[in-house]
Amino acid sequence: MAGPGLWWTWRVLGSLLLVPGILGWGKEGHFAICKIAEGFLSKDALAAVKELLPASAAGDLAEVCSWPDEIRYHLRWSSALHYVDTPDFLCNYKYCRDCHDPAGHNDRCVTGAIYNYTMQLFSAYHDSISESKYNLTEALMFLAHFIGDVHQPLHVGFTGDAGGNTIIVRWYRRKTNLHHVWDNMIIESAVKTFYSKDLAIMIKAIESNITDGWSNDISEWQNCLNNQTVCPNEYASESIRLACKYAYRNATPGSTLTDDYFLSRLPFVEKRIAQSGVRLAATLNRVFSSEAKIAEA
Repeated sequence: MAGPGLWWTWRVLGSLLLVPGILGWGKEGHFAICKIAEGFLSKDALAAVKELLPASAAGDLAEVCSWPDEIRYHLRWSSALHYVDTPDFLCNYKYCRDCHDPAGHNDRCVTGAIYNYTMQLFSAYHDSISESKYNLTEALMFLAHFIGDVHQPLHVGFTGDAGGNTIIVRWYRRKTNLHHVWDNMIIESAVKTFYSKDLAIMIKAIESNITDGWSNDISEWQNCLNNQTVCPNEYASESIRLACKYAYRNATPGSTLTDDYFLSRLPFVEKRIAQSGVRLAATLNRVFSSEAKIAEA
């Protein structure tokens, strides 16, 4: 199974046809994930992150967490790295079976990208080679974004509907697709309905849930099996199970999704954002630890 030994050079693999609508969580979701992660970074990781961030971020990781979505039309090779499609209705994920792009190139999916960019950062900080061959600023921004993406259930959705992109529904009165509902519209509706139209209030509420309601789960969220530095396969498996149980359920083509769907799914969206933030920080803490050790997938 592929892992940190993925030594691809992405840019030479050629441009891919873009899959329309493949984003992840939307700008608000990614901002929230990275803002939450900042609060869990170790001193060493925080210093390393600030050193790598572009000047435009002003030292704030959250400011650049949507960058991979913003440049995907320019860097077309990156489009396939935002998601991994799984066989219809099996409701499980397997790296060797599923991690490939639409052209069949192996390892080119969101989990493969997470392994790759983790390896880039890790090798730069722990190998004896004095100068890295990687763009570490890009590696950090891609990694932060893709850890968010893999937690969005429909980024590990079915091949037949492109992760819900081809399932046309109505979100209340607005015509959209199911993927967009999970990327954007649940979060946007929550901010408007429950958080005084202020994303910062929603982030604070999720942070409070992490330290209170989910406090007993934090160590489990942070850990990876077998002392791995990063474990996106676990996150992808969680996502496809959630997609089957909650995202696809009662969301057939042509259906109208209203309060019943919104209120029953929002808790899972907020929990996935929380898990993303905690796990992003845990990964960066391991990458930038003086005692870090990376493991094969």
